[in-house]
Amino acid sequence: MPTAPHILIVDDEPNIVMSLEFLMRKSGYQVSIARNGTEALEAIDHTAFDVVLLDIMMPDVDGYQVCRHLRQRPDRTATRVVMLSAKSKEADVQKGYDAGADLYLPKPFSTRQLMEKVKSLLVVL
Repeated sequence: MPTAPHILIVDDEPNIVMSLEFLMRKSGYQVSIARNGTEALEAIDHTAFDVVLLDIMMPDVDGYQVCRHLRQRPDRTATRVVMLSAKSKEADVQKGYDAGADLYLPKPFSTRQLMEKVKSLLVVL
């Protein structure tokens, strides 16, 4: 039996983490949580995730740095990164894609839309 896709949720906002974790588990995914960029870097170094839901604005290491770190690892090339951010200016979005994001969703986002995007990214794997 194939294992469920493993999702890493990276956000320093507890309410967002809780709602995303609930949705992802309900959809049958394995879920790990990182509450800041430092935890995210550690998690990425120890585990291969299928999808990383990544907030950009965090107090220590920002989402751009986390994404670049992930993209520098040859053993993590299959990992899909979805950036979630209140920063929705074109330059911010471009910076996200430049850092290696597969998708950039401005906050607030529709959770239904997010679930559809995650599902479609997993199909590609």
